[in-house]
Amino acid sequence: MSKKVRAVKTKTQPKSAAKRTSKTDRRILRTRNLLGDALVALLQERNFEDITVQDVLDRAGVGRSTFYVHFRDKDDLFLSDVEDFFELCSGLLKRHNASPKRLLPVEEVFTHIREMREFYAAVVRSGKINDVIALGRGFFARSIDERLFSAGVKLDPLERSAKAHALAGSFFSLLDWWIDKGMKADPKEMDALFHRMAWNGLVNQ
Repeated sequence: MSKKVRAVKTKTQPKSAAKRTSKTDRRILRTRNLLGDALVALLQERNFEDITVQDVLDRAGVGRSTFYVHFRDKDDLFLSDVEDFFELCSGLLKRHNASPKRLLPVEEVFTHIREMREFYAAVVRSGKINDVIALGRGFFARSIDERLFSAGVKLDPLERSAKAHALAGSFFSLLDWWIDKGMKADPKEMDALFHRMAWNGLVNQ
């Protein structure tokens, strides 16, 4: 997982102000990236509870006062990084103009997790995996809800929301099964399997 924070510009700003804002945003993004990447690296070396804020600062080369401008503590840094990751994932299909029939970027997420398997194992060891799944389920449920609406699925909004949450939960169950089986199945095949189950089961019942 890595930091991806969008810089924001308002159209009402004068050019000079917009340039200053953009420069500031890039500096903030760089700082948050450094801190997030430092924590990711440390998590692969030791247990989460053994990592101190000072460890992160030393690895990132960032000052303590700067850290506390952005985060309350290491938990806040970790969860913020996770949120950024899931925000990127949940908006991936929309950004790529994917077919509305694709409800989640299963292939892309599975591929990323396989590439980052050591980090994933470290998150599991840290005891933070339940927090990660809870955040991911929320992001993915909202994304699926929007995708179902875009696909023209005729459902009452409450029912659509409920099914979206169920499908998000199904995604993480499938991910858990895939990891338990050694991540051997091709992510593209897992994507197809998830969407077959989604459309044939929960959606079109």
